[in-house]
Amino acid sequence: MTDREIAELRRRLAPDKNNITTLRGRYVNEKKETIHEFSTSFYMLPEEEIEKYLAIFRRAMSGTNGKNLIDIAFSIPQVESGVEHGLLTSLRQSRLKDDEAAKNFFDKAAEGLNLEGNNLILLMTDAYDVPKKHRDDGDLEESSSVFTYIMCAVCPVKEAKSTLAYDPTKQGFHTRSCEWNVSAPELGFLFPAFDSRQTNIYNALYYVKNPDDNCETFANGLFGTDLPLPAGEQKAIFETVLGETLGVECSYGVVQAIHDDIACRIEEHKLLKEQEQLTITRTDIASILESCGVSEPKIEEFKHKCDEEYGDSAPIYPKNIVEPKKLEIKTPDVTIKVNPERGDLVETRVIDGVKYVLVRADADVTVNGVYVDINE
Repeated sequence: MTDREIAELRRRLAPDKNNITTLRGRYVNEKKETIHEFSTSFYMLPEEEIEKYLAIFRRAMSGTNGKNLIDIAFSIPQVESGVEHGLLTSLRQSRLKDDEAAKNFFDKAAEGLNLEGNNLILLMTDAYDVPKKHRDDGDLEESSSVFTYIMCAVCPVKEAKSTLAYDPTKQGFHTRSCEWNVSAPELGFLFPAFDSRQTNIYNALYYVKNPDDNCETFANGLFGTDLPLPAGEQKAIFETVLGETLGVECSYGVVQAIHDDIACRIEEHKLLKEQEQLTITRTDIASILESCGVSEPKIEEFKHKCDEEYGDSAPIYPKNIVEPKKLEIKTPDVTIKVNPERGDLVETRVIDGVKYVLVRADADVTVNGVYVDINE
């Protein structure tokens, strides 16, 4: 799904725009035992509660595409006869009215959780009359199709600290008893995907609040398919592979060139408002290395190692391996943060056999907020 398609669905999650019919939930403790389970007509709820539930589901469609929002692809055999896909389809087709399917879903979801403490697993269904776009001015016209989908959100339920609060009945301040509050979702998903503004039963959109942990047991239990590596792991692998395969040829200039090139691609993709998610290939990175004078054997070793770690055809998402607005140089005792646009101010050099990182200081220099003078 593109950023625009995700945003289109998120805008629906407002009190006056959605067509949510049913809301189901199961509240489980840290042992995954059921504390409470419910099923209700969404618009029978008080207005204040409706807004809070909608806010939860909006959060389950937020973050960076490819990092917090992960594409899940089902194989043809899974769609035709897979247990996991069949369960999701039953929930969607019954608009959550199938009690047996709902029970099986909540059992699988609870079993796969690796979150600490108590958690609330929410499930809703909505039907979106997808408007056509006018070819001339982009205005929306009458509905062209109906996109029926289900959404899940998994929210930690945490005990609030006791505090002093005013009690009007006693006309004084007293310790308020502890309450259990629903937090923002840690996990969630949308099924099926909304690709090209149409129903795509071969894909789902998976949400993780923490891009370094995709809760693989939860996803595998519900989707029965392998997940891409977590964003944090993708970055760590890229950094390790680059450093180990290039060895002595991995200079500051090489790393800066890769950072600048990828950051430029990200910015250009943003300015052009491209719909498809930006990816980068091993060949793209190899071209950067070649332009920096890295030897051919090292480049081939880098490409081969990337295929081993990421998979031969797995896409690499630039935002998962480079932070465009961050250029940081570290030694065990010193950290230097550089404006990414001024990486030219830094160089590495060996002087009298000692390695140095040199920073050109043409402008004012401060130490702990105090201006200092640099003399000849």
